[in-house]
Amino acid sequence: MLNNIILASKSKVRKDILEKNNIFCNVEPSNVDEDMVKQSLLNEKASPEIISKNLAELKANKVSSKNHEKIVLGADSVIDLRGELISKPQNRAEALLILKKLNGKEHHLISSVCVSKNGSMIWNYTDKARLKMKDFTENELEIYLAKIPDSILYAYNVYQIEGEGRTLFSEIIGDENTIMGLPIKKIKEYLEETR
Repeated sequence: MLNNIILASKSKVRKDILEKNNIFCNVEPSNVDEDMVKQSLLNEKASPEIISKNLAELKANKVSSKNHEKIVLGADSVIDLRGELISKPQNRAEALLILKKLNGKEHHLISSVCVSKNGSMIWNYTDKARLKMKDFTENELEIYLAKIPDSILYAYNVYQIEGEGRTLFSEIIGDENTIMGLPIKKIKEYLEETR
């Protein structure tokens, strides 16, 4: 259906979502220093939503500036816990701390996407899903984490909604593709309109 698109991300999950929707792409990671950008934006008191939007745009624009006339898709997802930005864990100890922070609480998963051409954004969209985590003991959280392989843990933040992670939540309101990192319905609408 759609091709000649570059995905500015090494996320296998995002590539799979695109391909399941007949959008075929080449992958070219942006290699943006996300931690540095996040810290800079946090210093400016930016909200998690603004951080997500900025990172998606930065990734898309960086790859787009090297690929003239091609459509480049950049994306970013963050957890917003009552205004606090929660990033992907760097190790298992950090993953446990994140789960303890989210334990029994409601939070938002924000996914932003940006389409760029010739180094500039031409379209963007941000979607939010609301999730309420059940109450667990620390031991239960440790048992849950022990079941999650590293490849999944570091790719999906601390939960994989289409797998074992679903058991963590008492309530999920929103699009599962958004939770997995790509609000595909709006992306498809946009790409189909501009063909």
